[in-house]
Formats: sequence, structure tokens, C-alpha cells
Amino acid sequence: MAAFKFLPLIIFACLVIVFKLDLLLAAPIATFCAVGVYIIVNKSNFDTAFDRCIDSAKHIVLIFFILMFAYGVAECFMATGVGAALINLALELGVTAKTIAVVAMLVTCLLSTATGSSWGTFAACAPIFLWLNHLVGGSVLLTLSSIAGGSCFGDNIGMISDVTVLSCGMQDVKIIDRLKHQLIWAFGCLSIGMIIVFIAGLGLPDTQADAATAIAQIPQEARLALEEERPSALALLNQVQIGVPYYMALPLVIVIALSFMKLHTMICLAAGMISSLVFGYFAGTTDLNAWLNVLLYNGFSDAGSWVIVMMLWVSAFGGIMNSMNAFEPLAKLVVKLSRNVQQLMGWCGILCLGGNIALADEAAQVATISPIIREIVEKNVECKDESDQYRLRLRLATFTSAMGIYGSQMIPWHCFPVFFAAIASAVYPLRTFTPLDIIGHNYMSFVVVGSLLLLTFTGLDRYVPMLHLPGKDRVRLKSTK
Repeated sequence: MAAFKFLPLIIFACLVIVFKLDLLLAAPIATFCAVGVYIIVNKSNFDTAFDRCIDSAKHIVLIFFILMFAYGVAECFMATGVGAALINLALELGVTAKTIAVVAMLVTCLLSTATGSSWGTFAACAPIFLWLNHLVGGSVLLTLSSIAGGSCFGDNIGMISDVTVLSCGMQDVKIIDRLKHQLIWAFGCLSIGMIIVFIAGLGLPDTQADAATAIAQIPQEARLALEEERPSALALLNQVQIGVPYYMALPLVIVIALSFMKLHTMICLAAGMISSLVFGYFAGTTDLNAWLNVLLYNGFSDAGSWVIVMMLWVSAFGGIMNSMNAFEPLAKLVVKLSRNVQQLMGWCGILCLGGNIALADEAAQVATISPIIREIVEKNVECKDESDQYRLRLRLATFTSAMGIYGSQMIPWHCFPVFFAAIASAVYPLRTFTPLDIIGHNYMSFVVVGSLLLLTFTGLDRYVPMLHLPGKDRVRLKSTK
């Protein structure tokens, strides 16, 4: 019977990986398969079974409102010049074959944090840096992988990332609290990743080039491909080439500052949208009509047309699966393998990575695995008070996000490297890229995934400010006397 309960998950994975079905179709199909299994296993009826789906979806309604604002901010930051200002500021550092990959990683980290979109960041920056790399004679694979690694940074740590919003919502933790929890560790990973990339490029020449020259080199067919896939990225390219005032970077500063003042996430995001209008109006990049009827409209409609509907169904799938204890064998295995809370948390991280491998989509992994690992921890860990339980949930939210975003960079069939390789091949037609090209040199991903698991399993996270879990005097396994 336990194997039968796993059938919907197997169907879900096959639909996504084997048949390449979009999550918007795969999730409803898998959900109704799970409903059928629930009816058989529990000798129930359709109404009762589907109520389990609805109960799960109810818990993430707030996430949908935040996602609409997040997508609105992303569209505003991409189109009004916030992203272009950040890119041009970073490019002031100067670019040579030795430094192109490091600068690409830094720029994509900044832009992805501002927009919350790894895909949008990659689409916007790949044309610039791949052609810059071509002009200076750098390593195309090292640069490509650095763009991918940096693009994932803001998707994992940015306040307006859909994965950040979803992972925090599923664990009932505040976005700003999770940001603080992983802040020092995340920037430590970035520093280590940049050092490794810099060392890897030391043998390359010192030829210099600038972004405007690189953008001018982009062929028309590459521009057309980019316009079809990510129109806002093409607009950002043009802004980088023309130039925008550096004060257009201020809306990002405002959002981050307000978040650290502990204001509600929606207030922070609203401030980002409004400030981009104000500064963009003076910079000549937008006006009230375009801001309302184009940028906000596109952002809100993009969220509603795919991501919100997809998450609704994935949440329903996770709810029905958990209601019939489909993942109980996995939970028992994790508990059996764990000798202390640190190990239990580490195995939860492994479960997140396994879910990402099986589902080949980070959002599906977050929505499906989050309730499982939360239940494992709540049922098997005895905490001194609620603050300790909250800190454990912060780590679970960090796991689902990091293993979803950066774990994707190690999975050849995952939608992330597949998309990155397709975009790179389209905007740089001198070479056809594969997901393995990105995986092989994506040092940032290896650092993020490896360090988080290692620090958790060994307990060395206690030496990382803000990342540490509660000590043994505050949490213990319930089976430990």
C-alpha cells in the first residue's frame, strides 16, 4: 500500500521529466491521480478527497498577493532602468578576459536580487557578457556558468523571488527573518565562489572591452530570439547601451532598507514599485500611464497567468499526498538515520535535493517537500520554546529554497539549466550549449549546496553568525532521553 501511495509522485515526475509537460498541466493531472489514490486507500469519496486539496491551498493565499506585487516590482525594476543602473555601476569596475566571469557573477547577483528573477536576469545578462567574453577572449563556459550562478543568487535570497515567498510561506516564517538567517552564509558563499572563478581565469589575457561595444555585436537573430523569450530583457539591454542615471538604483535600496525596518513585505514591495515610477519619471524611462497599464499590468498578469495557478495546483498535490501519509516511509527513514537534531535537519536538506531531482522544478519541490520536512521536524524534535521551533523552520525554508534554486544547477534535466542553455545558444549563436556545459563550471552552486549541507550535518553552522541552529540544550530528538 505504501508503494501505491507513491504512484501520483511517480506520475508527476514522469509527466515533467519524460513527457516534458509544463507544470501548469502536470500538477493538475498528478493531483487528480492523488485524489483517486486517496479515495481507494481511505475508502472515501471525491468531495472529501478534494477538500484535502483545498485545505492545503488555503494556507498559501497570502503568498499569491505577495507574488503579484513581487512580479510587479520585477517588471518595474527591469523596465524603468533599475537593472540597467546596477549593471552599468558594476561594469565601472572594468572588464578583461581575467575578470569577465567574476564581474558577470557580481552583476547577475545584483540584478537577480533587484528583480527576484533568475530567468529574467540570465536572459538580460547572457547577451552582454557572452559577447563581452567573445571580444576579450575569455573562457565562454566559465563566463556562462558564472552568469547562471549569479542569476540564481537573488532568486534564492531576494525578497521578491517567487521561491523565497513560497518557501517562507510554507514554513510560516517572515521573509526578512529568513533573509537575516542566511545573509552572512549567502555572502560568504558568494565570496568563495567569486574567488574560485577568479583563480580559474588567471591564465587568460588582459584584453579590455565595454558593454556598449558588446551589445552592438549582438546579431539581429539573437535579438529576435530574446524578444520572443524575454521582451523586458531586450529593453534592459537597450538601456544599458544608452545609459540611465545611477540614481535609478535607489528603488532597490529603498526596498531593502524598509524590509530591515521590519515593515510588511507588501509595503516594501509597494514602495519599490512607486519609487521606480518616481525616479523613472525624472530619468525619462517611464510615465504614469506606462507604469500602470504596461508594467504593473504585465507583472500582475504574468503572476496570475502561470505562477499563481501552478502553485495552487502544486500545493493541492502536496496537501492530498500528505493527508494520506504518502511520504511516511521517507520520514521514518530520515528519523532512523538521525542521531541528533543537526543530522535530522541535514537529511531534510537531502530530501529537498531529492525532490528537486524527481520533479525537475524548484517551485514544485518547495510546495511538495515543505510540508513533509516540516512535519518530520515538528513530530520528532522537542524544543524548549517557540523561538527554537521558529529557527528550525527558518532552516527548512532555507533548505527548500537553496536546494531548489542552486540544486537545480546540478541536475541536467532540470528546467533551470535547460532554459539557460537554450537562451545562451539563441543569443550567442557561435556555439550550441548544453545543460552539462553550465553544470561543469558552476562553482557557485557547488559551494552553496555543499556548504549548507556540510555546516548543518556537522554542526559547524554555529560558527556562522545568524545561521546557527538552537543548541543541544534547547532542542533534542523526542526519542532521545
